Amino acid sequence: MKELVRPSRLAPGARVAVVAPSGPVVEERLQAGLDLLRGWDLDPVVAPHVLDTHGELGYLAGADADRAADLQQAWCDPSVDAVLCARGGYGAQRIVDLLDWEAMRAAGPKVFVGFSDVTTLHQAFATRAGLVTLYGPAAAGVDFVKNTVAQEHLRATLFAPETVRVLTSRGTPLAPGRARGLTLGGCLSLLVSDLGTRHARPGARGGLLLIEDVGEQAYRVDRLLTQLLRTGWLDGVQGIALGSWAGCGPYGTLRAVLADRLGGLGVPVVEEFGFGHCEGALTMPFGVTAELDAEAGTLTLDEPALR
Repeated sequence: MKELVRPSRLAPGARVAVVAPSGPVVEERLQAGLDLLRGWDLDPVVAPHVLDTHGELGYLAGADADRAADLQQAWCDPSVDAVLCARGGYGAQRIVDLLDWEAMRAAGPKVFVGFSDVTTLHQAFATRAGLVTLYGPAAAGVDFVKNTVAQEHLRATLFAPETVRVLTSRGTPLAPGRARGLTLGGCLSLLVSDLGTRHARPGARGGLLLIEDVGEQAYRVDRLLTQLLRTGWLDGVQGIALGSWAGCGPYGTLRAVLADRLGGLGVPVVEEFGFGHCEGALTMPFGVTAELDAEAGTLTLDEPALR
């Protein structure tokens, strides 16, 4: 698995664009998120269509072409240092093929932050732009605007990434061992939805897979993991770090599914790393070399996520 380019960390006064590639955004939460960013001495700018809603498909933040244009224009604007997603939801899959990835790659490395449905874009930034990205809180998400743990971890990752190189599990190993590899992953259901598409990673070989999901019952998580196993996408994975599973039913049942489907891979599997759809969600970098130690319950980055 090829090393990716780390963008530069942010400095006070950096200009950050907020886009909405997926679901509709609540204006008051957006304003709260912008206030937080300004409090970090950043200069946030809101893309033109962030508060749009699709006329017929109310689960989309406006038309596909407009959402794609907002992201592309923000990324290709030389005055913008980072692009933050306002929320997840659904819709990133509908715009990823509308983006001019050659132009975006040529625009150079920038910081990209988002989670959930934005998994589709994380994959594309890795495969088409060769870029390290941050799987972190949405700028207008309730878990960000109302949780200081999520805020401070994102802030540290953006401004002083060397201070958050070690991420610690709150759970126990599902499978023992120690492994090294390049971090990748995101929301499980989106990784499965991306299988076979032209911007998706071809597999997790050589990598440390970081996965989480929300609202998927145990049998559906079983189905998703089984699909990854049957396609060979998990062949050669070096280790697996698990995040949150909010709304996925009783955790004991889900944990049994995770152990059953992943335990036979012969690699370390560690639960409860506290990223994804949860309070105090940590920011996880994709595309950096790290070590997963099941016994210690740690994921240690070789280098800070940002230069």
